[in-house]
Amino acid sequence: MEKPKFSLSALTSTRGAVHIAQIVMCVVTFVVSFIWGHPLHTYWIYCMVVWGLCPIITLVVTLLELFLIHKLLVLCMDWDDFTTGMAMMASLTTFSCTVMCANFYICRKCIWGWMVTVLSAVCCVLYCVETFRDKCDATRSATYVAALPGFIKILEAFVACIILISLIGYVGKPALLWCIVAYAVPLPLTLLIIVTNILTKIKKCLPFGIDGLTMIFLIISVLLYITAAILWPAYSFKGNPRPKDCPGNSCIWSIQFVVTFMTYVNLGLYIADLVLTCLGICGFKRS
Repeated sequence: MEKPKFSLSALTSTRGAVHIAQIVMCVVTFVVSFIWGHPLHTYWIYCMVVWGLCPIITLVVTLLELFLIHKLLVLCMDWDDFTTGMAMMASLTTFSCTVMCANFYICRKCIWGWMVTVLSAVCCVLYCVETFRDKCDATRSATYVAALPGFIKILEAFVACIILISLIGYVGKPALLWCIVAYAVPLPLTLLIIVTNILTKIKKCLPFGIDGLTMIFLIISVLLYITAAILWPAYSFKGNPRPKDCPGNSCIWSIQFVVTFMTYVNLGLYIADLVLTCLGICGFKRS
């Protein structure tokens, strides 16, 4: 086992330079947004969390690679797979922040809105560059998170987060309250499965097969999302047509439509995940 030591190449390499640029741009975006002091909204809080959390994760990864501590973590996880997966997740979340800022806070005279949107777009580009480099590097492994099964799980968690921060107009409607339960229950279970598969040492110590448990969870998730796919649009849009003067960036109706659309997206993802897991259990080779 190689002992941890200082390695300046983690900063001087192209990968290290990209990491430094990611940290700087995310911090600048967070600070500019904080100074702007925009009224708190679920979308805005989500963006602030993303701009604050992404540089912290990148900094931790950089420090671990700087002191070669990640070589010790190989005993319990696939480091290449983990870092590529985190870059992919950061690309998704910063892209969603860019879209939200462009949709909600850009206008002809909104200088702050333009600044934050452009900065967020730069953050997204930097994380996409890292993802592209990692995926094109044949020497890097992709065992779970950076492969198809794990990436689908990441997409499921990502879409669920977008749904949860978009929930509105459900007060006083028990059917829609059930939909919130249907959206909320699968999310922590999805994150738990991702963590378990990343930490291969824990996975091997489990007294049961994780794939079988995953399939049961996916069946439950599909059933929950089927009920939400029926109930949410039925009770959100019943007697509630789209207003003629409804702008897409502030109308409650349009936000409810986002929830409906994302519900069907996640339902498709969970069904695809269920099929892949079933094929894996039945002995077919997964891509």
